[in-house]
Amino acid sequence: MTLLIYGAYGYTGELVSEEAVGRGIDVVVAGRDERKVAELADRLGCEGRSFGLGNGTGADRTAVDDVAENIGDADAVLNCAGPFVDTYRPLVEACLGTETHYLDVTGELPVFEAIAARNAEAKDAGVCLLPGVGFDVVPTDCLAAHLHDRLPAATRLRLGFDPSGTISRGTLATAIEQFEAGGKRRHDGEIVDVPVGEGDRRIDFGRGERNAVLVPMGDLSTAYRSTGIGTIDVYLALPKPAAIALRAGRFLSPLLAVEPVKRGLQRLVRATVTGPSEQKREEGTCYVWGEASDGDRTVTSRLQTPETYALTVDAATTAAQRVLGTGDGDPVGGDPGGGDPVGSGNGPSAGFQTPASAFGSEFVLELDGVEGFFDE
Repeated sequence: MTLLIYGAYGYTGELVSEEAVGRGIDVVVAGRDERKVAELADRLGCEGRSFGLGNGTGADRTAVDDVAENIGDADAVLNCAGPFVDTYRPLVEACLGTETHYLDVTGELPVFEAIAARNAEAKDAGVCLLPGVGFDVVPTDCLAAHLHDRLPAATRLRLGFDPSGTISRGTLATAIEQFEAGGKRRHDGEIVDVPVGEGDRRIDFGRGERNAVLVPMGDLSTAYRSTGIGTIDVYLALPKPAAIALRAGRFLSPLLAVEPVKRGLQRLVRATVTGPSEQKREEGTCYVWGEASDGDRTVTSRLQTPETYALTVDAATTAAQRVLGTGDGDPVGGDPGGGDPVGSGNGPSAGFQTPASAFGSEFVLELDGVEGFFDE
């Protein structure tokens, strides 16, 4: 069973590629840059393929056909190339045509919504479409499902996280891509606009109360589909001065809608920013919080996870193994456990999936360094 990792030489992609090869997965590393792909493939001792994705719209039939030719012999594609709004379309289009399962590590709300809209096509093709197998949204999605299990009649869900450490250039480039869209929340089943940085509240994520603001994370899409709860807010711990600066910065969002300005900032970020060091990945911690309410009763649960990129590497690789049917988080050749392939009964079903709908609310508990849900 072969896993093709696209964007394999980026910060996250390289870490995932190293982990996947280390677990014995049959990996093909891929990306646009022929030299970088060749260097990574040589270092990891695996196959490398260089190909582009056209203009990223998925409408370029020649580009999609070229992608399909390069992924057709893979059993699954794991997309690590962000901003994902620029890369998911041709890859998903090609995966549907070649009956190849698709995973990615996006946290971008528009990408989740667009991929969810391909659910019927994916079911017809027998393909699993599973975005968000990184930090966003694995812990929060599993926490949402756990809260729903505790309070099945819940009508309102609040999720949030308090991370530590630095972020990669790919994540910053994605933030620039999404900032112009403004804030979001889900209300009565619909995604609605809210001002950037609004909704300040004090939340105890697990290490004392912190100031937090509403953020337009992918959970507004995934938690809705994992739980059926129609009103959802997602919060990020942010110091008060930073929240004020974020609100002030929304007046710059029209400038980021100007394509040359946005692309120029992204190029600057990619040229000057690096991700967290190995030490920071090993030492970092993230606190995840959620509460569900049915109007009369409220239940609260928390998770403590490794640093966001450390968890992403583990979660993405484990999810790929589960989709491929090569083990329940075990290396290839080990005890296969429940690692059945898509559609086999124990593996995820074909169609659009969230981490929790694919693997259950306790999937996050299978990852290294996650001890359990802390319930109130």
